[in-house]
Amino acid sequence: MEPDSPTMPKRTLTDILFIFFLRLVAVSCFWFGLQYWAMLVGYSLVGAGRFDLLSLPWRVASTSLAVLFPVASLGLWLTVSWGPVIWVLAAGGQILMYGLLPQIFGPNRLIILLHVIVAVIYWIFRLSLWLERRRQRRQVSVDLP
Repeated sequence: MEPDSPTMPKRTLTDILFIFFLRLVAVSCFWFGLQYWAMLVGYSLVGAGRFDLLSLPWRVASTSLAVLFPVASLGLWLTVSWGPVIWVLAAGGQILMYGLLPQIFGPNRLIILLHVIVAVIYWIFRLSLWLERRRQRRQVSVDLP
């Protein structure tokens, strides 16, 4: 028996662009995670960022971000609901590091700016998807006798 109608609705251009955006952010999160792991194992920074050589605040921040960024990357790539949540935790950690505690971690305004831009673009996409779905629901009507 064949179904009367397809079970999956067609994706709109906004859906496709949103998925592309999430996957682009996922690749950048994976890159951030790789950078933190390379620092912790001594592969980058000429070994000066090894875990055993770091101060306590750097140990806490770098190990947390080394785990959070790859997990956020996976969630964003798969477009599951927990992906952006984990990204907010990781991005919030970096914003706290470089924005509120520059005396410990050093200032890095570029990272803060990039996270804010990604968050704004994400919310613009969510708003446009919500408006699009709302418009689609209004178009659907049932003819009753």
